[in-house]
Amino acid sequence: MSGADGLPRCVLVANRGEIASRIMRTCRRLGVGTVAVYSDADRSAPHVAYADRAVRIGAAPAADSYLHIPALLEAARSSGADAVHPGYGFLSERADFAQAVVDAGLTWIGPPSSAIEELGDKVSARRLAIASGVPVAEGVEEDEGDAALSSAIEEMGLPVMIKAAAGGGGRGMRLLRTSDDAPDGIEAAVAGARREAQAAFGDGRLLVERAMSDGRHVEVQVLFDEHGNGVHLGERDCSVQRRRQKVIEESPSPAVDDALREELGRAALDVCRTAGYVGAGTVEFMLMPDGAFMFLEVNTRLQVEHPVTEMLTGLDLVELQLRVSRGDPLPVTADDVTFTGHAIETRIYAEDPSRGYVPSTGRLRWFEALDGRARHDVGPATGDLVTAHYDPMLAKTIVHAETRSEALDRATEALDAWAIEGVTTNLGQLASIFESEDFRAGSVDIGWLDRVELQQREPPGAALAAAAVAEARAGAWRSSGELARKYLLHGRTHDVRVSRTTDGWSAVVDGAEHDPVDLGRDWTADVSPRGVVVRHNDQRWVFLRERRRRTGAGRSRAAGANVVRAPMPGTMIEVLVAVGDEVEAGQTLAVMEAMKIEHLLSAPNAGVVKMVHTSAGASVDEDAVLIELGATS
Repeated sequence: MSGADGLPRCVLVANRGEIASRIMRTCRRLGVGTVAVYSDADRSAPHVAYADRAVRIGAAPAADSYLHIPALLEAARSSGADAVHPGYGFLSERADFAQAVVDAGLTWIGPPSSAIEELGDKVSARRLAIASGVPVAEGVEEDEGDAALSSAIEEMGLPVMIKAAAGGGGRGMRLLRTSDDAPDGIEAAVAGARREAQAAFGDGRLLVERAMSDGRHVEVQVLFDEHGNGVHLGERDCSVQRRRQKVIEESPSPAVDDALREELGRAALDVCRTAGYVGAGTVEFMLMPDGAFMFLEVNTRLQVEHPVTEMLTGLDLVELQLRVSRGDPLPVTADDVTFTGHAIETRIYAEDPSRGYVPSTGRLRWFEALDGRARHDVGPATGDLVTAHYDPMLAKTIVHAETRSEALDRATEALDAWAIEGVTTNLGQLASIFESEDFRAGSVDIGWLDRVELQQREPPGAALAAAAVAEARAGAWRSSGELARKYLLHGRTHDVRVSRTTDGWSAVVDGAEHDPVDLGRDWTADVSPRGVVVRHNDQRWVFLRERRRRTGAGRSRAAGANVVRAPMPGTMIEVLVAVGDEVEAGQTLAVMEAMKIEHLLSAPNAGVVKMVHTSAGASVDEDAVLIELGATS
């Protein structure tokens, strides 16, 4: 039974977080009912409250909930949904899930399972690209186990990229530039990639390709209907990456002109048309400095960064997915597609860039986007707990302007207006990227973020002074003395002192004297127990108050340099040593998984293993002592 205009009547979104809410917004606008699914960790998540109905599907681990096909199908049956949208990640590129949905008599909002098998699988997609005449990188497609694949890598030589054959999002990937990137050997790196792929996608198959660090990651958005009509919606440049995951995406690419755009678009359409593609998909390419490009992979789903294309074209990609899912012809042609202005998306992660992007967990005491001019696609809300069970992305902020320069400025302003307290984020790094001369010039490649030393971006002293003056006026200041405050912006502390004078106020900001602004005209400030929001014209800055972290009384800490601690909550995958083993500095002692990423825990110095406090499969808390070392005899 169909809804209005042939649309599905009720869509179950087999996902969580921001993408679940985003899909439901379009459904609600079109009058289509929605069903959310949730794990025990997401019981109070915003996407659950937003849906017309919600169904519990299992425990917090993804394997017991968002990757559990029988539970998802039962949720669709019990809720009365007649269609399933997979979102991105989890089961979105699993052909068996797509087929199971169809076999259950439901509409699958995505490409047919046959196309997912051909294109969602990186090995078969690579072969299809070759057959379509699209260039590919040198690689190894046969996966006959860890030992055989590592031998093939040694024969091929470094640098290489080990990639999960299924899924995307940087999971199950290892970039081996030199032997230093595989301190425990190539076979161990292969095994780690396989475990991560299996945990993220339920499929541990791998392939290997020659790694290229001086190219740009450029992808093309395509749309097809079941009648063979296809259109491309231009490219997105996703070259700013960490851990092989995208951080910033923009369109159009600074490196793509009209002629190259059409060439990339034709290649993308050719690859997908050959596989009988239906729906929205993305074809990824490596664009080299000389303008040559090579096929990377096809994402047979909606991408995280799809809002960039929506901003540029004015199209709602989820609506188009819904319409073609029931057999309607694609309502747009190449002649209908126009590109207006420049769009940029930033991904806000709960992670610490200064500690190797270690994910951060905790309760969000304040989580609010205060820039109303940008688009914010968010997952959690104030009061929610960020756990180690899922991807650390909290939100996406997307801006659109007439020119790239204006879009860069708008993105910076939008980042300054984010209020996030309770977890460490990459907001500071994002702000620094937008201030970088390389990025502003559009001259970055996929290895740039790993190489560059970013300069911390300083907020205007006037804004900091305004925050302190506002607090003083609100009653924090007494008639004698001065008001001293420590404010946090993007994780960095700023010292501010203000004093009353005969002419008004004097201020010292980070050790330098500063003339306070005149609050009440161009500048305003709102004081709350959580911090101060300063406004100047259309700009906002959110200054959090620095909180002192207390260490629990009686908490025992083993001698600092002789212990290995859990950097975050997670699950132990492997413990590689036993009591009495001699280890070298930097040697991997254990492997843990958190937020769908494996983390290698290494010895801080050479020594002998004295105690092992954990084992494979154990859940551990942040900062828990896992292994103690002693001096060699």
